[in-house]
Amino acid sequence: MSLTLMTYNIKNGGGDRLDAIARIIVDARPDVVALQELRGEPRLGALTGMRQFVAGSWRGQPVGLLVARHLRVLGAGRVHRPFFHAAAWVRIASPIGEITVVSAHLCPYWGRLRRIEAGWLAGFLHKGVLLGDLNTLDPWGEHAGELATLPMQYRRRHLNGRRPDVRATALLARRGLVDVFRQCGSGPASTVPTTRGGGHEFARLRLDYLWATPDIAPRFTDCRVVTGGAAESGSDHYPLVARAA
Repeated sequence: MSLTLMTYNIKNGGGDRLDAIARIIVDARPDVVALQELRGEPRLGALTGMRQFVAGSWRGQPVGLLVARHLRVLGAGRVHRPFFHAAAWVRIASPIGEITVVSAHLCPYWGRLRRIEAGWLAGFLHKGVLLGDLNTLDPWGEHAGELATLPMQYRRRHLNGRRPDVRATALLARRGLVDVFRQCGSGPASTVPTTRGGGHEFARLRLDYLWATPDIAPRFTDCRVVTGGAAESGSDHYPLVARAA
């Protein structure tokens, strides 16, 4: 048996794109979906037939998780830290054991705060996976070329001084978490922008991730960005899907 996980920033609650977003999710047949930008708490649970868990936000937008009904949920809640957006978690009995799945959306504007938020998440997650829009570049790639195409008002979000800001993801790696796409990903890595979903503030960047604790990471055999069809207009982010066995 296997476990399929997805993360998807649906852009401002989905709006009139909500039915298309639900079809994208259902077509991927995930067991758990991490969602970001749940403005208005959209009815994706009802549209997909999954259970929906939402963590509200003080300053930004809610995040949440969808869990397939065949999985046993052992607990659910929010990570109680002052995130710019929020972080939600569920603990499930899955085919790869009892694990915690976290959906997070890090601050889009300030790299220093993203690093702090990443530290909170790394301290919270002991056995499981972290998914979400981390608004952060990975610490292994060369990003200067992509960033150079952005107007400075958006480029500065991804800079630490004059260098690409990788502080949040570098912290996760130092804490022992494994970037699953880097481990077993296939196809293009960039998750923004889509071709018809907006995203003028983006260059071709990877901002959406799945990180796993070291005991879980070897179980993942495939990770890919979902492109084409409705995914090109469903949001300004592409969904990321990974499978563990």
